[in-house]
Amino acid sequence: MSNNQPRIILHVDMDYFFAQCEEREHLELKGKPVVICVYSGRGGGAVSTSNYEARKFGIKAGIPISRAKKLKPDAVFLPVNMELYRSISDEVMEILRGYCTILEQESVDEAFCDITGRVSGFDEAKLLAVRIKEDIRQKVGLTCSAGVAPNKLIAKIASDFQKPDGLTVVKRDEILQFLVPLKITDLTGVGKKTGERLNELGVKTIGELSKLSADELIREFGQAKGIWLKQASQGIDDSPVVEREGTEQIGRITTLKEDTKDSNLIYEVIDGLSDEVYKKLETRKLSFKSVTFVAISTDFKTHTKTHTLGAPAKDLETIKESARRLAKLFLEEHPVTLRRVGVRVANLTEAKGQKTLGNFENGNKKR
Repeated sequence: MSNNQPRIILHVDMDYFFAQCEEREHLELKGKPVVICVYSGRGGGAVSTSNYEARKFGIKAGIPISRAKKLKPDAVFLPVNMELYRSISDEVMEILRGYCTILEQESVDEAFCDITGRVSGFDEAKLLAVRIKEDIRQKVGLTCSAGVAPNKLIAKIASDFQKPDGLTVVKRDEILQFLVPLKITDLTGVGKKTGERLNELGVKTIGELSKLSADELIREFGQAKGIWLKQASQGIDDSPVVEREGTEQIGRITTLKEDTKDSNLIYEVIDGLSDEVYKKLETRKLSFKSVTFVAISTDFKTHTKTHTLGAPAKDLETIKESARRLAKLFLEEHPVTLRRVGVRVANLTEAKGQKTLGNFENGNKKR
């Protein structure tokens, strides 16, 4: 790749991700208002996210569940199921890795891809983004929105520009024209308090922000933030796309053919999931240091049991044996009927030496 080649960054943001995952798992939810909730101990809590049908009634992230139920009493309210969402996220990220030079997973439902060198320019980048969106739709069954731009800041704003299922391309000479009419809160990094203070100063749009001098912004917001606001309002961002080490995990989760507490049936499924996880590890030449068994019971409660190894491993036997033993321990402690099961490995590093299953009893086990 030439050092003079302009950067091309793609940002992929899954549409209403938690709710869309639930729609994928429960086809009967399609077309209904779906609200994903973080419940507190006393029956309260807040909305984590909602699908677009629910948003039509004013139900959005952060509002109390009690208020959401008043806005739309017959909406479908579901608890957050992070194990399911992480598993589906893994599928999405694996697809993205096949298309980009460097992947920076920003959260469970979004990532930056450096595609510089993979494409000759922005027209080709747009075609690549179309392929990626279709690949995710076909293989994962979900829609996403994408932004293509010369830097991370603009790519992220662009991915949010035409949600859901959108695609926005902003070329270098189009950045200012793109930013000028946007609300100040559309600028990634401008929170509620900063937005309110800028509004008090008469600044409502990014275009209006760009007209303020750096000195004015520094006086109001301090040196670092003032300079950042000035640069961001002009679409300047040199931050690199960086692979985040140590935070990754690879997992697979599946719905059982029928609800069961039969350990043999569960072990059979675990073996298949372990095979899938191992193939992903092998492809990327990664080792792991922890294995987790995931159990989702018929009341939709999620349970996990984790084993941490004494040293990194990269073999299939360790995954299968650890997952089976964790499942056995879980079923002995909780004789519940299961609806879904999953296998996950974490604490990933580049594979070096071959390690196999160590002394299981010496590892850390936790629910």
